[in-house]
Amino acid sequence: MDAALIGSLVVLAVIDSTSFGTFLIPIWMMLAPGRLQSARLLVYLATVAVFYLVIGVVLLFGAAVFLDDLRPALESRPFQVAQLVFGIGLLGFALVTGRRRPTGDTEPGRLVRWRERAMTGQASSKALIGLALAAVTLEAATMLPYLAAIGLLGAAALTLPARIAILAGYCVVMILPALVLLAARLGVAERVQPMLVAVNRWMARNAANTTAWVVGILGFLFASDAARQLELFEALSKAI
Repeated sequence: MDAALIGSLVVLAVIDSTSFGTFLIPIWMMLAPGRLQSARLLVYLATVAVFYLVIGVVLLFGAAVFLDDLRPALESRPFQVAQLVFGIGLLGFALVTGRRRPTGDTEPGRLVRWRERAMTGQASSKALIGLALAAVTLEAATMLPYLAAIGLLGAAALTLPARIAILAGYCVVMILPALVLLAARLGVAERVQPMLVAVNRWMARNAANTTAWVVGILGFLFASDAARQLELFEALSKAI
């Protein structure tokens, strides 16, 4: 496993750590009225991480079954060129989408409903686990960073247990920012509270457009990986 793979996985995990389910809902739970119930938040984050890991393991098993047949095609020059074009296309999409301004300051009704569920301190552990599973399920169709990470792991020359272990580490990194915020909230609440409020407002206001920068980073990773395999960087350095 080379440094490029590790770096790409870390970047993707950090992107995943800022998603609706791994960041915004935990912030709502930390902003809930009354005494902070850290155990509820830990149960929620553990459920999210485990559910992501289960999804990833299932996909890795599927990739392991078909990878040997697909590897020649994935390593072919036409596929690498197509990957480069695809990455550049994602970058272009992100640039165009990112320039659109929010149409208003009102939060989508769905976000309001989810926030009410997250900030209800009397919810049972069963309801909390249900909230975590629902959040991950809702994001399943758009978990582009996670799918990209699974694709990178599937293509790497690693054993299946090693891939699962790395994927488990990925899931830990994915919930790490929320855990850091929780520790700060418990230690220096008066300093962290204003920041949590500001982040909550920003993420809720820009919820419709946050996909753009995620897609842009993915496009860069796809394009740079294809350029490396096509040895475009070496050709460029020689030309210069």
